[in-house]
Amino acid sequence: MDSTLAKGLAAIEWMARQQRDCRVTDLAQAFGMARSNAHRTLQTLVECGWAVQDAGTSAYRPSLKLFELGALVGEAADVGALLRPHLAALAQATGETIHLAVLDGAEIVYLDKFDSPLPVAAYSRVGGRAAACCVASGKALLAAASLDTAALRQRLGALVAHTKNSITDFDALSLELARTRARGYAENREEWRLGVCGLGVPVFNARGDAVAAVGMSVPSIRFARTQARGLAGHITACARDASATLGYRASAATSAGASANTPKRRRLE
Repeated sequence: MDSTLAKGLAAIEWMARQQRDCRVTDLAQAFGMARSNAHRTLQTLVECGWAVQDAGTSAYRPSLKLFELGALVGEAADVGALLRPHLAALAQATGETIHLAVLDGAEIVYLDKFDSPLPVAAYSRVGGRAAACCVASGKALLAAASLDTAALRQRLGALVAHTKNSITDFDALSLELARTRARGYAENREEWRLGVCGLGVPVFNARGDAVAAVGMSVPSIRFARTQARGLAGHITACARDASATLGYRASAATSAGASANTPKRRRLE
């Protein structure tokens, strides 16, 4: 490994995470290096366009080149392809049907799925849609959005009963979404299709936006409370790892006082 290159990259990342201008002594103390070495590193970053120095204070900060390249990488990234290995691992670990879903208005759309190999399994299809308020992945994304009752009404319109268990009252839905945020995952107990339950957890990108949700569909015969809690542990870990793949850092959000599952109180089967 090229230690000089590694040191420069580490310095750029460190400065970006400080969210303030940094002095030579700050970098020297953070990395345990001599002041002259820290100064040389920072000057090299400036000359290469990765940092700028304030003429008045002599302090340093990352340049907008980081933002520019980050935006290009984000546009080019195929979220589905990036997260597929995580979905595959979750499917193998649980044996249940696994989805990746996004929110589209009042519905969710399934982008990817892994079918359960078990004799009794839940059915869905890639490209299929479901009412967001009735399935766990949709609830997870709605919960991450932290919408109040009025905003929920505007987004979802009328709440239609698809089964006897569907939530059709906006106040009840708001309470359900609050519970979802508190525990970190959403549940669907036969609210979309009788005999089918589910779990859902949002996936966040580097900016803290909930860009998708990992969903799990489970026949109700395999969804007793103890079973659901075990599966919730698996899907929560999957979504956490998937978020890390997209650049999300939970420590940065929690240090700012936000929940690890709703980092910026933005957009959350």
